[in-house]
Amino acid sequence: MGRYKVVEKFVSINGEARCAGELACFIRFAGCNLNCAYCDTRWANEKNAPYEILSEEEIYGYIKETNVRNVTLTGGEPLLQDNIKRLITLLSKDKSLRIEIETNGAVDLKDYRDIGDNVTFTIDYKLPGSGMEAAMCLDNFENIRSIDTVKFVASDYEDLLKTKEIVDRYELDKKSMVYISACFGKIKNEDIVKFMIDNNMNMVRLQLQIHKYIWSPDKKGV
Repeated sequence: MGRYKVVEKFVSINGEARCAGELACFIRFAGCNLNCAYCDTRWANEKNAPYEILSEEEIYGYIKETNVRNVTLTGGEPLLQDNIKRLITLLSKDKSLRIEIETNGAVDLKDYRDIGDNVTFTIDYKLPGSGMEAAMCLDNFENIRSIDTVKFVASDYEDLLKTKEIVDRYELDKKSMVYISACFGKIKNEDIVKFMIDNNMNMVRLQLQIHKYIWSPDKKGV
């Protein structure tokens, strides 16, 4: 039986990616292997962050109690949890669920590509502004699936240039869903739109982090 460090579990709307605006059941795990400059869940990554230990059956039971179809496993970095594949496999067997795993791009996904088609990954590419670009596992972008999503959080014009470079190099706009998101308070959304127009970035989407417009950007449990 797996035992997982869960710092939050709650129902809210999904603030970003393919299911933005839809209800989702969030399971947030403790710990991360990166330290991004703009991290908005840094508290969950601290060694002394409070958490509860839950089994995969307890997590699944909570999800079913919510009666919400979309499930988001997030963090921190959820794939660092011991036996996380057991949890994902259990959830994938329930075809009434749609499971999204938010992962930071620094964990190799090769061991997860055989899990059911109701499991998708939203993968960050950490741009220079994050300070974590060197940690990216580039094989993830070589082997992206059509049901997966790549997310770029841009802080400035340099980040936008790197976004275009990576999208073009791995043909991400042809193979998957691609989103650009503004680092909140660092770059204007209209500047991202202008860059997209100037560079003819078809099949790339501007993403507004809905939850940060509804609630305070640092509010937990939403």
